[in-house]
Amino acid sequence: MTTVAEVVGSVLAELGVGHAFGVVGSGNFHVTNALRAHGVPFTPARHECGAAVMADAFARTSGEVAVVTLHQGCGLTNALTGITEAAKSRTPVLVLAADTGGSAVRSNFRIDQDQVSAAVGAVPERVHSPASAVRDVLRAYTTCRGERRTVVLNVPLDVQAAPGEPAPVRFTPPQPPRPNAAAVAELAGLLDRAERPVFIAGRGARDAGPELAVLADACGALLATSAVANGLFTGHVWNLGIAGGFATDLAAELITGADLVVAWGASLTMWTTRHGALIGEDTTVVQVDDTPAALGAQRPVDLAVLGDVAETVRDVSAAVSGGPGYRTPEIGARIAVEGRWAQVPVPDRPDDPERIDPRALSVALDALLPAERTVAVDSGNFMGYPSAYLAVPDAAGFCFTQSFQSIGLGLATAIGAALARPDRLPVAALGDGGFLMGIAELETVVRLGIGMLIVVYDDAGYGAEFHHFTGADHTAVRFPDADLAAIAAGYGAHGVPVRRVSDLDAVREWLAGPRTAPMLVDAKVRADEPSWWLAEAFRGH
Repeated sequence: MTTVAEVVGSVLAELGVGHAFGVVGSGNFHVTNALRAHGVPFTPARHECGAAVMADAFARTSGEVAVVTLHQGCGLTNALTGITEAAKSRTPVLVLAADTGGSAVRSNFRIDQDQVSAAVGAVPERVHSPASAVRDVLRAYTTCRGERRTVVLNVPLDVQAAPGEPAPVRFTPPQPPRPNAAAVAELAGLLDRAERPVFIAGRGARDAGPELAVLADACGALLATSAVANGLFTGHVWNLGIAGGFATDLAAELITGADLVVAWGASLTMWTTRHGALIGEDTTVVQVDDTPAALGAQRPVDLAVLGDVAETVRDVSAAVSGGPGYRTPEIGARIAVEGRWAQVPVPDRPDDPERIDPRALSVALDALLPAERTVAVDSGNFMGYPSAYLAVPDAAGFCFTQSFQSIGLGLATAIGAALARPDRLPVAALGDGGFLMGIAELETVVRLGIGMLIVVYDDAGYGAEFHHFTGADHTAVRFPDADLAAIAAGYGAHGVPVRRVSDLDAVREWLAGPRTAPMLVDAKVRADEPSWWLAEAFRGH
């Protein structure tokens, strides 16, 4: 007998989901095995939150729909932080959540899973009956992939166990919206008249990088990205890097000096605009997005263009006349020598033999690691260093699960991204607090044999808090120094404490080897000042 659980797995496999992650319990045992039986790769995680974050990172990096499978009730609630991050980021993740049956009103697992899912921004869906199962799965998948939404598909246990009949399915992706002609003409006119145009590309522009660069070349625009699109313009001589809190001083100066800023698939959050300070008072702001609710949601814009970024770029490219714009020899020379944080000298401070400057650490790592890398960054005071100093080859080389700003997601993020791009060196950049919070997934890295470099910026505390609350009692946010390298060795990883740049020789040796086990760098970083981006962020509060 074919069950509904088997039908759900076979339909999702036929639709072409890329990878499944989860923690298997009695409620999702059969549907998970159905996915596996029909060829969907499955990675068992050690915690449901880790599984959800892995799926989020895999989908961001690969561009494919990823699946999370969860037990009913507590399995879903354990995963909620990861689901919230994915939902806020509009990541196409399909959560297959078992649910209690209609008659199990007194089950200890029973919660209102629809309301729980909706409360964190995910789209609740349900397999209602054996007769509707195929249609229900197709509807959930269509919303997930077609609208780039995180969908929680609840599958009650009694429905899962019922007889079901598979049926052929076909997903027809919706046509990307094209902008109207009047908006295209107005944007083209603004670009033709602009003397200092800047493009800021966000997540919605990740599939249009080359076309955007060609349009920027035509109208003399400088190029920048939001944090989540970091790497989109790697190698372009007029690339300013990340806009916002991670921006170099030069990037901030040039963006603020723009007379026209065009946000391509970027929502212009307070982080991207430094609480609005990065946009000049007289700057004309244009926002291009395919979602009506996103236009002008974060700040007022002078022109809102509703349309797919790639489609809009093509139409505008055909309408612009072009010009030199912002690209002068003087600015080009400055970008060449000041355009990256790694080119900025590390401040001269008294030597601390027990602690390494996080800037010096990051500069040394950037020079040491191969160019083909995927960098995943957790949240915390340290996060600006790897984000700004570690170059990435393209937008797929940077995975930044920060829409919810939870610490503890970075290691799972790196796993999902590594599985999406096994051809690259995965680098997990974490704080000590986030590493210890998500440490269960270190076993997953070791078990899978991923040659991952895990860099812990270890300041023995929650740095954002003890830097923010100056003059206060920090007992609750400072901790005894821990030997994280030894802890990693206990999991089966290599580990090395780093207090000076020369200690990274162990990393060089690991890189030259087979990399059959991860390497953890316990970088004992100085904690006597907040990172520059954190100081900037706190000024905006």
